Amino acid sequence: MDVRPLRSGDKLSLDKINCLIVDDNMQSLDILGAVCSGFGMRNLTKCQSPTEAQNLLQRSVFDLILTDVHMPELNGYDLVKWIRREASEANRFVPIIIVTGHTRMTQVMRARDCGAHFIITKPVTPKVLLDRITWVARDERSFIECDTYCGPDRRFKREGPPPGMSGRRSDDLPAEVGEAVGGNLSQDEINAMMKPAKVNL
Repeated sequence: MDVRPLRSGDKLSLDKINCLIVDDNMQSLDILGAVCSGFGMRNLTKCQSPTEAQNLLQRSVFDLILTDVHMPELNGYDLVKWIRREASEANRFVPIIIVTGHTRMTQVMRARDCGAHFIITKPVTPKVLLDRITWVARDERSFIECDTYCGPDRRFKREGPPPGMSGRRSDDLPAEVGEAVGGNLSQDEINAMMKPAKVNL
């Protein structure tokens, strides 16, 4: 999918975005819908079950998905995995933000590893949600597809592969890196640099 990320000078207009909101709690669904409408989104689709969302994702194209985690039938993590692997081609790369009341470290890691772009804590504030939507629109991370993961690149720093490794992706290194200038320091030279020295005041 070749979509140009939003650049810093570009304006973000949400009025033409097709947004899917999935939450089994009707009150949460209404609150998220009202917040998104406040951002100017006109095309909102609300689902109270992951199964209903799956059916919609096979028939319609969305630009953004907001989903809860704890739902009957299928949890939000598994819904995201399903979208990344089995949804229609047009929806597999859609930005997904998980919205949940539970953000323990294990759940944040699970959200990252299922292929979501972001996780936001309930109760959602409009500012935080808009900041995350804007961040996703400007996101330049590549999309990774392999046997164990499908979603946005989980690496935020592009430092390339570890020294001595060739790297697995064509974009592991953004530029040609030159050879080191001068020889390596010996252990004695390193020790001398790190050794505390007396200073007269």
